[in-house]
Amino acid sequence: MASNTVTTTNAFDVVIVGAGLSGLQAASILHDAGLKIAVLEATNRVGGMVLTIQSTEMGFNDLGATWINDTNQVEMFKLFQRFGLEGETQRTVGDSIAQGFDETAAGERVPYGFIPGDPEIVAKLLDAVRAVSAEVNLDDPAASPGAKLLSTQAFLDFCLEVSQLETAVGFANQVSSSLVGVEGKEVSALSMLHYIKSGHGIDVLMSDHKHGGQYLRARQGMQAIPKALAATLHAGSIFLETPATAIKQNPAAGTVEDEEMVEVHTAHGQIFKARRVILSIPTTLHKTITFIPALPAPRQTLQKSTVMGYYTKIVYVFLHPWWLDAGLSGVIGTQAGPISFSRDTSIPADGQWSISCFIIGARGREWAKLSKEERDQKAWDQFEACFGAVVGEVPKPERAFEMNWLKEPFFEGAPCPVFPAGDAMIAAGNELDKAFGDIHFVGTGTATIWRGYMEGAILSGQRGAKEVLEALKVSDYAS
Repeated sequence: MASNTVTTTNAFDVVIVGAGLSGLQAASILHDAGLKIAVLEATNRVGGMVLTIQSTEMGFNDLGATWINDTNQVEMFKLFQRFGLEGETQRTVGDSIAQGFDETAAGERVPYGFIPGDPEIVAKLLDAVRAVSAEVNLDDPAASPGAKLLSTQAFLDFCLEVSQLETAVGFANQVSSSLVGVEGKEVSALSMLHYIKSGHGIDVLMSDHKHGGQYLRARQGMQAIPKALAATLHAGSIFLETPATAIKQNPAAGTVEDEEMVEVHTAHGQIFKARRVILSIPTTLHKTITFIPALPAPRQTLQKSTVMGYYTKIVYVFLHPWWLDAGLSGVIGTQAGPISFSRDTSIPADGQWSISCFIIGARGREWAKLSKEERDQKAWDQFEACFGAVVGEVPKPERAFEMNWLKEPFFEGAPCPVFPAGDAMIAAGNELDKAFGDIHFVGTGTATIWRGYMEGAILSGQRGAKEVLEALKVSDYAS
């Protein structure tokens, strides 16, 4: 870790701000190309929104990003194989539990994959989402058919319009909160539909089966990948607990005449100089850094107009998989209370038996206002009510872990920034991955494929590294 008491000046080819998947992927590529790099990370660990804890003597659980697949998330699966991770496919057998609008009511046994609501209305809404999202232009959202209306229209209003029924409210909120952590009225239709298309469509994003968004987990936990990427770098390349506070570049940055280096200043008084900087933090956190010169107008729009979703994960770890004894999948889906849905996140080979519960969107934000004791009790009471009617007495967990991404100061939510209804996405939606002088922007929120997912993070890191290599004519600097 860099000194936090002595002002130092360090010269590098590239400084990467952020040691999440995108920053580390870029760093690994640039390191392999022979460049001298530094990775500045504000927290005390690598991985960003990928965070694994040891939950049992032999087992692990993910408190952040958890799933990949081995077919349409090619780059993540390559890393999965490269670093020798062992896969656990998501359990998709057994009945699930559905709970209505009373969080104290017993849950009802339903088939796996059940979607609440009138089947005809749900089918109509899904068809509309499939059709309109398929037409979205991933590279330039403003060029999508009907872009202006979709940008100024909330996703909730889009669903109401295509269905002409108030019951569409539940569908809109379920989709938007599950995928991006906000309610249907809090995200524009264009932003939501772009996100859906980037993940290969609504059916893929909702699926726990082969090719789906929730198909494959890692026995060792997903943080094994960023840790392994970090290990590919020279010792001393990563500076933990080193928040960047300012980035200063020559006004002529990015031109052939520019001979000065970009300066990255940190909260501890260090100055890191580099030919190029890669910034791997969400647009919502750009406010934490002073840019000299100031970011251009479109980037300021991104900073001011995008929002992060609310995501908390509670993992209940049990001694025995009692839900399997009852022929259940471990999945609950609820319409009230803090918990919105759950998944079985066990690793049987390690005797690690767990159910992970997702607390998201507006319901999550209200629950987060409670004290720790009240939060714990309210979540458990709902969990117990959901399963109680089917299994009788629900055993208490041996351990419980909670991760609230909104309260993490260098994240402020998950999974990635989205655009509320308005004209911001039309004005600046295609600026997310555009460089500003010698500063390059990466992160899953800049990806056009699998935005908000680990795959999107890796793809953006690869893009950022490629931009830097081309800019620096890397053969001139390779060792």
